[in-house]
Amino acid sequence: MRRVLKSPWPETFIMILVTVLTYTAMTTISFVVEPPEGGMATGTVVGWLFAFFILSLVIALLAVLGGIGGGVMFTPVMLAFTPVDSLIIRGTGLIVAMFSGLISTGPFMRSGLANMRISVFLCCGFAIGAFTGANGAILVAQHMGAAGEGFVRLILGVILFTLALYFIFGGKKIEWPQVDKADNFTEKLQLRQPFYEPSLNKVVDYGLKRSRWAFLCIVGVGLLSGFFGLGAGWAIVPAQNLVMGVPLKVAAANSGVLLGMGDCIAVWPYIMTGAIIPIFAAPWLVGQVLGGLLGAIVLIRVKAGFVRYLLIGFMIFSCWGLVTRGLAGLGYIKPVPHWMTGIVFAIIFSWVLYNVIKMLKAKD
Repeated sequence: MRRVLKSPWPETFIMILVTVLTYTAMTTISFVVEPPEGGMATGTVVGWLFAFFILSLVIALLAVLGGIGGGVMFTPVMLAFTPVDSLIIRGTGLIVAMFSGLISTGPFMRSGLANMRISVFLCCGFAIGAFTGANGAILVAQHMGAAGEGFVRLILGVILFTLALYFIFGGKKIEWPQVDKADNFTEKLQLRQPFYEPSLNKVVDYGLKRSRWAFLCIVGVGLLSGFFGLGAGWAIVPAQNLVMGVPLKVAAANSGVLLGMGDCIAVWPYIMTGAIIPIFAAPWLVGQVLGGLLGAIVLIRVKAGFVRYLLIGFMIFSCWGLVTRGLAGLGYIKPVPHWMTGIVFAIIFSWVLYNVIKMLKAKD
């Protein structure tokens, strides 16, 4: 009972209660109020919002496990399957990524898995890039066509595929990278923070390197995050892991903290331009709260190999969406049918599931 009364559970229960009462009232109203001519019935709206909540719950759970923002899954899905305005989707995508990070921050910090020193250091760069990118997205939406966005998506997809290949062939050195010697700048920052790893049953102390380059990489990641509303965990995790030598699970936990802090800043240009609609965003927020809490609890206990395969799956599927949408935006191909995207998703995550099962059997 005491645990239930500790943060973030009371806040979570209050938010869920308010949301349930609000949409119950909307459902009741739908029985007595006729919809305007050409408008959608209130009951239908409530049904869609409930479906959004369920989808948000699933997205948050998977996003936290992979150390990515929920926006990296939310934005492509909404752009592909709904007629909602692109700017509204991208702004809400940042809200989704932000809340999945904010809610998971508490469990990560209490367990010692997340490194607050690294998170605060990199957040400075991420916030600068994300705020600039968000303002750039609004300018592009107002003054430019789809060609420029298509080219950027195409380049981003190629970079993402390269990172996915590295994660596939990098093996265990990705999960626990070896840092033989750190540079003077990184040592002066004193970013190291040992943590207890339950899967190894010991305290792990890890070295770090190239913090300057990691900072610059995170600025670029923030630009992409703010511009596309995708979240950025898919890039924050490898930037820490490959550039700084941060263990994969720690990088994934840090990613949630970074997204929670940085996207709070990036979302303001979207708010000021009217791209955030509360009734649309509310079910996504509640789903992110519950899914983020569950994902954070699970991530602390799972093995690093599972996280690596999950990240690979997310990267390859995101790459598919970015490249096809980029080529379609440039006019080289027609928009990819939804059924084909579904088949690609099934193939990729069947491969992920196969490798996870194979890994678990090998350790038994």
